[in-house]
Amino acid sequence: MSLTPPAPRRAMHTRQIVCDGYRRDDGLWDIEARLVDTKAYATREPERGVRGAGEPVHDMLVRLTIDAAMVVQAIEVAMPAHPYGACLGAPPAFQSLVGCRVGPGWRKAVQARVGGVQGCTHLRELLFPMATVAFQTLQGWPEDDGRDDPVRVSGEPGRVLDGCRAWDARGPMVAALYPQWAIRPDPRAD
Repeated sequence: MSLTPPAPRRAMHTRQIVCDGYRRDDGLWDIEARLVDTKAYATREPERGVRGAGEPVHDMLVRLTIDAAMVVQAIEVAMPAHPYGACLGAPPAFQSLVGCRVGPGWRKAVQARVGGVQGCTHLRELLFPMATVAFQTLQGWPEDDGRDDPVRVSGEPGRVLDGCRAWDARGPMVAALYPQWAIRPDPRAD
């Protein structure tokens, strides 16, 4: 399913965000993200002067290194393209996230440590989809071992339960993968 054809229009701005998760050989995990903003037209900026169409307004990267408990062990930030010289003062503040846990309270921790003038809006924005990628990387589907066995899921469903339509506790996905957590209609209710 795709969107309907758009009205006549002209491209103006593109934001690309790519997030990747990696299992490291030392037992830690790297979650990396990159944000690139471009304009479809040339513009004159206050500090950089003329920037041609397609040249990055922002090109920003973050690497979170986390442990199996999703606690930040290290963070690295790079800004290959930024609109103002003052932007380069933001990266050191991101070191204050070391020791924070990616999970409940993550958004508050990010806001408290690198919110407002302490950090950078664009780098801060990357930290939120990175949290989702961290969950998908550490707690996603198991690797296929080639045995063609049906997927077996054990333990608790965690935060995915009732988090979206597919993971409705009353639905078929939960009944199949987590029968112990499925909510079945009361047959006496009819």
